[in-house]
Amino acid sequence: MAQPDAPIPQKPFKVCRLDAQDAAVYRDIRLEGLKNHPEAFGSSWEDESRKPDAWWAERLETSTVFGGWIDDSPLLGVAGFHAHTATKLRHKAVLWGMYVRIEGRGTGLAARLVQRVIEHARPLVEEICLTVVASNIAGKRLYSAAGFEPYGIERRALKIGEEYFDEVLMARPLREPCASAAPISIGD
Repeated sequence: MAQPDAPIPQKPFKVCRLDAQDAAVYRDIRLEGLKNHPEAFGSSWEDESRKPDAWWAERLETSTVFGGWIDDSPLLGVAGFHAHTATKLRHKAVLWGMYVRIEGRGTGLAARLVQRVIEHARPLVEEICLTVVASNIAGKRLYSAAGFEPYGIERRALKIGEEYFDEVLMARPLREPCASAAPISIGD
């Protein structure tokens, strides 16, 4: 008689907001992502590798960046959150800078980081937007599983050397729009 599959043990993830004291480890993982996957980021390794230590500390103080660990590992993943401050954009935020090191891939850490950004965003905004390079199948699958839906493609969004990369624009609503946000028809 076949034995039922044993449940897969849940990895003990630690996900928390990084602060200025984490600047060195954040710099390391951020530059690794920019170098290994330049097509996945609007920033470049060449630009950010020149930034002084104080810039990295200030970035963590003025931005919301979550870090992720498994057990007692070094920092294995990061994901950023930015809420717009302009009056007409305050209802939206951006998930940015998502990167998970090879050792953390396939563990569920990426999904946990995305979920942490969503939890953080829920009381603050109505919707989270992001872009993912069109060739990143795993990234699109991750975001779709978290409730993000594609709403467009930006052709030739990034250019590295002579190569262009398209980005898929995705969004996840967090709550219903205000009653005053009535739909409009084309031609109004």
